[in-house]
Amino acid sequence: MGNAQEFYPDCPEAYVVGLARSGDALAFADLVRRRQSWIRNLMRRNCKDEALADDLAQQVFLKAWTNIHALKQAGAFPGWLKKLAISVWLLHLRKNDALRNSDELMDEDIQQQESPGIKMDLDHALQMLSPIVRSCIVLSYHEGMTHQEISDAIDLPLGTVKSHINRGTKKLKDILTAYEQEPIEVKS
Repeated sequence: MGNAQEFYPDCPEAYVVGLARSGDALAFADLVRRRQSWIRNLMRRNCKDEALADDLAQQVFLKAWTNIHALKQAGAFPGWLKKLAISVWLLHLRKNDALRNSDELMDEDIQQQESPGIKMDLDHALQMLSPIVRSCIVLSYHEGMTHQEISDAIDLPLGTVKSHINRGTKKLKDILTAYEQEPIEVKS
């Protein structure tokens, strides 16, 4: 008969969360294994820098480990972890982003691009948005959060969140449409 930890991957997540809440480090390690790619992808969608995104994801899990005992219901773990990730991202923005409300500058960057000759995809287009607009877009479309949930999570008025999503979506369409209309060169 093996160790109980060998069975963690086969256990329901709520059970493993309960064990982690009681201080079981191996149970928490299994939760990290289960949720790591989800949190890293969320952070990578928000960051321009993959290494920074990985560092922020690690901060999320460190914060989760130190606070998991405060989680009241094991079934609420995914939402709780997402909220921690949003909190870590916003804290990073507040500490490091001197141009936090620079939507005007971002508009100029988009207009100055004469030709998006490099291969542009959605991730690259997202990086052209201001950090707070990008966060609203990612939380809405990638994470499936409602506008009210986003408003509560990032502590912005509901109307501001809706405006960021609306303007951000329009900017993304403009950016991606410009890419779509770029003539394709055929080498013979």
